[in-house]
Amino acid sequence: MPMALHHFGRRTALAAALAFTSLAFSGASLAQDAADWPTKPIKVTVPYTPGGSTDIVSRTVFEAVSKRLGQPVVIENKPGANSTIGVAQTARAPADGYNFVSMLAAYTVNMSLYKKLPYKASDFVAVSHVADLPMFLFSSNKLPVKNARELAEYGKTNPLNYASSGTGASAHMIGARWAQENGLNAQHVPYNGSAPILADLMSGQVDMLFDPALVPMPHAKNGKIKVLAVASKQRWPGEPDIPTMEESGFPGFVMNSWVGVLAPKGTPQPIVDKLSQTIAQAVQSPEVKAKLNQLGFAEIGSTPAQFQQLIDQDTAMYKGVIEKAQVSID
Repeated sequence: MPMALHHFGRRTALAAALAFTSLAFSGASLAQDAADWPTKPIKVTVPYTPGGSTDIVSRTVFEAVSKRLGQPVVIENKPGANSTIGVAQTARAPADGYNFVSMLAAYTVNMSLYKKLPYKASDFVAVSHVADLPMFLFSSNKLPVKNARELAEYGKTNPLNYASSGTGASAHMIGARWAQENGLNAQHVPYNGSAPILADLMSGQVDMLFDPALVPMPHAKNGKIKVLAVASKQRWPGEPDIPTMEESGFPGFVMNSWVGVLAPKGTPQPIVDKLSQTIAQAVQSPEVKAKLNQLGFAEIGSTPAQFQQLIDQDTAMYKGVIEKAQVSID
């Protein structure tokens, strides 16, 4: 019996040594892969049409990333179904460090908006929170209000409607949350594009809109509509006179849209980390930062862990908003 135990112990020790050697070799191999990566072009799927904000930001950032990595980055536009087609394509792509998707905050909305999705959150790993897109509150000149607090008080006794570019869009979710938290009788009005939204906002057919600055802000500066607040943590540097929603009396009301990068589950973590660090360097460079700010975005460049925390936080928040608003897409 003692000899049997002794023999078993030797076999166990040998197996453990082999396992340790295998793990050490695997770790060294991954580190080497990350050091050599990339050795061929990288594909980034943008699940929206060319020329939109996500597309422009992605092309701007990944042009700078490409120069730093020494390999081409190919942007492939795969629009449709509120971004789910392009995201699903990336979920099915090889997790080899050459397939990524550049995504808006709609990714977290869709997790609760759709009853069935062709992918799961666990199909991806976070890479980088690339940039934030501050959302401003605009209102019609027809309303007798001068700020966000007055608009909320007005909406408690008068019916309001708010516009968005479609069901589940960031403007829809932000408007729904604000109405819910302030007890407003507010109706969502989905549109197809910015032009009809602005026409109806200027004419008073629609009362308010949460939207990035790029398109509506010139009309606010011309006095055709009002800009009341921004739903970001700090005032937007490009518009320092516009108060935040928190400064306007709505503590905790911070709801930016954002652009971020995901990779298929199983993508080697050293490669994820290297791309994340390269994106951070790119967005902090003066030329990329200036371009992003011009487009209305604030540069971020987070770690994968920080981006995953944002994804989890937004997914939970939007789930509550969607359930309360009873919104879904089959």
